[in-house]
Amino acid sequence: MAKRDFYEILGINKNASKDQIKKAFRKLAGKYHPDKKTGDEAKFKEISEAYAVLGDDKKRAEYDAYGHSFAGGSAGQGFNWADFQGGSRGFNFDLNDIFENFGDIFQGAGHRNKRGHDISIDLNLTFKESVFGVERKVLLTKNSNCSTCDGKGAKPGTEYTKCSTCDGAGRVREVRQSIMGSFQTVKVCDVCHGTGETPKEFCAVCKGAGIERKQDEVIINIPAGIENGEVIRLSGQGEAVQGGQSGDLYIKIHVEPGTNVKREGSNLISDLPVKLSDALLGAEYKVDTLDGSVTIHVPAGIKHHEMLRIKGKGVPKSGSSRGDYLVRVKIETPNKLSRKAKKLVEELRKEGV
Repeated sequence: MAKRDFYEILGINKNASKDQIKKAFRKLAGKYHPDKKTGDEAKFKEISEAYAVLGDDKKRAEYDAYGHSFAGGSAGQGFNWADFQGGSRGFNFDLNDIFENFGDIFQGAGHRNKRGHDISIDLNLTFKESVFGVERKVLLTKNSNCSTCDGKGAKPGTEYTKCSTCDGAGRVREVRQSIMGSFQTVKVCDVCHGTGETPKEFCAVCKGAGIERKQDEVIINIPAGIENGEVIRLSGQGEAVQGGQSGDLYIKIHVEPGTNVKREGSNLISDLPVKLSDALLGAEYKVDTLDGSVTIHVPAGIKHHEMLRIKGKGVPKSGSSRGDYLVRVKIETPNKLSRKAKKLVEELRKEGV
């Protein structure tokens, strides 16, 4: 079976720089390292073999000229995995340099604090609420810190003793064998959750779990000017976990369409039916904005679909400024005219109007 192209394996083109080659290898090695959940030993060997050649200027030049059959290179002789296990012997690159940012591989993912699950909810708003903002209260049934022990899992007032599992260190060390040799990993102690202490008596409500399933009221402050489809994140309002950080609450906003008003950026737009005679002679009209009724002057000779502006009655912006309320004039033409009206219009026609 023909070997795959090394450039293809690393997902780079043949003009890639040395830094690009290293970056591509780091990304793939972090994904397929056998110690990771997404690990794949065969793929890790394959990308390591590709980097062993492309990461060396001389071997890369020979590979570009002769392909997998170039003399003196690992591509022609077969990849010797023992070279990797013994360090960087046989290769002109440093494994420590390649994995300098892979803390989870050498240190163990246990250094990171545990985190509770995130929660997502949908929230419907009226058009006016989306423009001016609103405070909403929602009831969520979720895993929360026990109200009796405040998430500690201990009976209030009880004494603590040194954790026998981690000997008070809060973390336990493990030696793991891998294809790259032995690695020491460190993880948070599952018994004391990193505190190094355990209570003599557990909480009677949560039985030492530190978590109870209950209904909590969450206050959500919706900012003015929010748009349909936007998402608000409330940190720490998701589900709690003992010895770790609570997840987040994500609120997806759904805005009901306005009845007679539309939004364009920070401006609001509505249509204003205007009689033909008022359009010709001018008149006063009342416009129902979201702030209340406002009287505007329709100037004589206004054209169909011309815009009139009411300043500062639009969507609130940063600071105290607001957009404008735009009124689009729609001149209404009568379907029928009386004899008197027809004569008047004919007179206008004679005047060239």
